[in-house]
Amino acid sequence: MGLAKVHSCAIRGLDGSLVEVEVDVSNGLPGFFIVGLPDTTVQESKERVRSAIRNSGGFFPMKRVVVSLAPADVKKESSAYDLPIAVGVLAATGQVTADLDATVLLGELGLDGVLRHTTGILPMVSLAREKGIRRIYVPEDDAPEAALVAGIAVYPVATLARLVAHLNAVGAGGRNGIAPIPYREQLFSGDGEYEGMADLQEVKGQEHVKRALEVAAAGNHNMILQGPPGSGKTLLARCLPSILPTMSRDEMLEVTKIYSIAGMLPAGQPLIRRRPFRAPHHTASHAALVGGGRQPRPGEITLAHRGVLFLDELLEYDQPALDNLRQPLEDRVITITRVAGSLTFPASLILVGACNPCPCGYYGDSQKACVCSPSTVTRYKKRLSGPLLDRIDIHVEVPRVAYEKLAGTALGEASAAVRGRVEGARARQRARFAGLPVLTNSEMRPAEIRQFCVLDTAGQALVKAAMRQLNLSARGYHRVLKLARTIADLAGAAGIEAVHLAEALQYRARELS
Repeated sequence: MGLAKVHSCAIRGLDGSLVEVEVDVSNGLPGFFIVGLPDTTVQESKERVRSAIRNSGGFFPMKRVVVSLAPADVKKESSAYDLPIAVGVLAATGQVTADLDATVLLGELGLDGVLRHTTGILPMVSLAREKGIRRIYVPEDDAPEAALVAGIAVYPVATLARLVAHLNAVGAGGRNGIAPIPYREQLFSGDGEYEGMADLQEVKGQEHVKRALEVAAAGNHNMILQGPPGSGKTLLARCLPSILPTMSRDEMLEVTKIYSIAGMLPAGQPLIRRRPFRAPHHTASHAALVGGGRQPRPGEITLAHRGVLFLDELLEYDQPALDNLRQPLEDRVITITRVAGSLTFPASLILVGACNPCPCGYYGDSQKACVCSPSTVTRYKKRLSGPLLDRIDIHVEVPRVAYEKLAGTALGEASAAVRGRVEGARARQRARFAGLPVLTNSEMRPAEIRQFCVLDTAGQALVKAAMRQLNLSARGYHRVLKLARTIADLAGAAGIEAVHLAEALQYRARELS
């Protein structure tokens, strides 16, 4: 019969590679074989492809059909190989005559030949363009997502029969076929990004906590909010995304790729335009937080990339799960190692934890007595390890709100006004770190700290005293300098002054109480 070659894509982690799908149809005992490390999903495509071809008006050869997915040493684990395998069989049997060079096909087939939604379309289309592919065929439902990539012709395919008719028309020199969908530049505008978000102006009182949120947003710093139940910790944390800067085009695409691979893109929303806010329950497992599985998938840390990871009831999480946050908070990436190899996922986020001071929630409260024993309070505090606390830049007490403030009708400062100051501070950081692999102050390494966090005599004396009184570690010392640099950026100051250091030091944890 014949041999045909088409192309598809494989995704591993957030990266991918082109896959060459070779189909050989030859005489011999009838059989359908797929080789090249296919998983169960790919093996099952044999029945989907066979039925889809027959129900689309084609014929499946009663011959020996061998499909090879190359490179053979890369695990294939997606239903996106259905379409290239089907077209390869049709091309090998002469039912498709078009030139399929520089073309990628992606999509899961139904038994009736309809193409269904496939996860991971955006990273696969981006990979295809980087490899010089000129045309790509994707399911009709996924075409808006694929059209976020410029420089490649994206063809939306509804059914296998429609695609075969299009390819044969193109092969015969005709023009009547599927029209490519245009690049969707307009989706990258930030219009409506902050609609429906919790606004700081609705929060009564807690002005010092709002200031801490502003500092955290300006420099991408992690923080812990501690206070009695009902003091507003959760509401304040949910206001944080409303004061974060609008995502850039690259950040939108980066976050959308993560959600595309995880299969979590909202219906009808091909592009993630607002910063993620993830709030997993305190019963979340280790794998749910950091990612994992036999074939690792992104966890909550990666899903919060470029946004906020909010851990409410922080001290109710399992201590091992919390300690797994240490390395991602420091390195801004999470590496998951399995027998088959290691995968690295991005994890540049703001961690916000909220907790009560004790199990009953009222230790140290001015109006309600705590019923916990001293030993119970001590054990409760120790659920957060010292190394994890050392990686938190901002520790803030959230006290009970007085009735007069709650009953007042005056609104506070709106999130939009705070966001303006945050964006100004971020602009200063972009100018400072131009040409460096650093975006915000919290990401500074020792070399950048030495260059951009120079202290005057008064500042050195203040930090020296703080090192002795607060028992700051080397990491704690560096984090104070990063935080002071952010506070100086909010003030528009060229250098770090003693007043900036004083505010940064007051955010350091003396003890969680």
